[in-house]
Amino acid sequence: MKKLLTFTAACALATALATGAFAAEYTKGTVKKVDLKGKKVTIIHEELKNLDMPAMTMVFKVADDAMLEKVKEGQEIEFSADRINGNLTVVDLKE
Repeated sequence: MKKLLTFTAACALATALATGAFAAEYTKGTVKKVDLKGKKVTIIHEELKNLDMPAMTMVFKVADDAMLEKVKEGQEIEFSADRINGNLTVVDLKE
């Protein structure tokens, strides 16, 4: 019985991954400021549904410092964000 439950759970996870149920949700925004020293970016963004936040301007940390080299002030971007260790963080940039 335990093997059947494990198999069923594995199948459900594989199906969810294949259908994109766990795909990152991207939000549109405009880069207002890039802080290389502080490793942060300020973004005027649309609603962040996964964080239950309305459209606003916010400062985000970045999950990877290389992201800071990919953006510049005034640039339109699509990004995904999440709360990591209590900090709002850009985790991916759509290219």
